[in-house]
Order: sequence, then structure tokens, then C-alpha cells
Amino acid sequence: MVTIRLARGGANKRPYYRIIVADRRRAPNGNNIERIGFYNPMATEKEEKVHVDMSRVEYWLSKGAKPTERVAQLLKQAAAS
Repeated sequence: MVTIRLARGGANKRPYYRIIVADRRRAPNGNNIERIGFYNPMATEKEEKVHVDMSRVEYWLSKGAKPTERVAQLLKQAAAS
């Protein structure tokens, strides 16, 4: 099954997450199908906190991909802004 989930990057105590489409059986930082956005929880006022390519999200959801709970919240946040 294909999922839309977060993959952590960044430095110690400065997390940075990529929103990726990946096979559920793969490791979170392993091979992924496509990178569709990012989430920066440590963003300052000048930086963008969440960026998502909504057309690609809609495509993958139509193909049966399931977002994780946290990604579903981020998608709602991105759609609202």
C-alpha cells in the first residue's frame, strides 16, 4: 500500500520533514516514490512552514494513497492558507 508520510531530515534539535509518497513497507528515510512537499516546524516568521504540491496530493489520493494522521493535518493546514 502507498502512503503519504513524513521523512525526517535536518540537524540535531532542528528537524525538517519532507512530505513523501512511499510504499508502506519501506523505511521512512529509504527509497520513496515522490517528494511532494515539506514541513519546517522550526520556521521563523520569514520562512514558509508548510509547502505542499496539492495537485500531486490529489493525484496520489485518487490512486489510493493513504496519508498518515499528521500529514492529513498538514494537508488541511496547507489547503487553508
